[in-house]
Amino acid sequence: MPSNKQRRQAAQRHLQRQLERRAEQAQKRRRNLLIGITALAVLVVVGAALLITGLGGDDDTATADGGSGTSAAPSDPALPTPGPGAERAGQTTTAGPCTYTYDAQGSSGTANDAPTGDVPTEGTVSETITTSAGVIPVTLDQSGTATCATASFVSLASQGYFDETPCHRLTTSAGLSVLQCGDASGTGTGGPGYTFPTAVDGTETYGRGVLAMANSGQGTDGSQFFLVYGDSQLTPDYTVFGTIDEAGLAVLDQVGAAGTADGSDDGAPATPVTITSVTPAA
Repeated sequence: MPSNKQRRQAAQRHLQRQLERRAEQAQKRRRNLLIGITALAVLVVVGAALLITGLGGDDDTATADGGSGTSAAPSDPALPTPGPGAERAGQTTTAGPCTYTYDAQGSSGTANDAPTGDVPTEGTVSETITTSAGVIPVTLDQSGTATCATASFVSLASQGYFDETPCHRLTTSAGLSVLQCGDASGTGTGGPGYTFPTAVDGTETYGRGVLAMANSGQGTDGSQFFLVYGDSQLTPDYTVFGTIDEAGLAVLDQVGAAGTADGSDDGAPATPVTITSVTPAA
């Protein structure tokens, strides 16, 4: 029969085991809580990132002078929600030396096809951009760094992508004077459902009369483009693919002189500009 001393020792061992089990359970609860908090933190961060991506993509790039003012460089950010043709995401097509990659954002207008087959790689082609503010004749370069942008522009025009679309952005500052168009949604966040590489050689300048592709970073050229009506100080990060004729510059001068709708130096034009068609010059 156990003595009192043995019973006390047994009770102490039992209590010790209980304390150890409680400590293990408490440690497990703390570990599970930590995992839960970490998972929640990840969800919060991802949610915030998605929110920022969805709301902060409308031309919010670095300013032309490198500062943080309102005259941001032309950009072509991605759609916050998928549009027509998004099911082709990841597919590529080739046209001569050009590669076009369909994206998950889809088209901001109707579904559009990227160029395929052979494309001209030399010479020029003339197009007429007819707008509610007047006719803007442009001459597009089909050679060198302009080849793929011109092929895409001509293809989109032939499919009617630009028809009845607004020019959503006007800048009127001394260092950046452009009218930006080419987003069928009119929000500044849309594109044709595909992108292609930005083609620059580092010597590009953006003087009065230049026609160039807008983008939100290397390799995100799509359908948005900007027409320069006043010498603009931009880094050589935008594909130059054509020039604007004098008659077109006269139209742009009038739009620029009217300013923006809110009186700032960067915003929707006070004189609404809608592209009614883009057609080959007669």
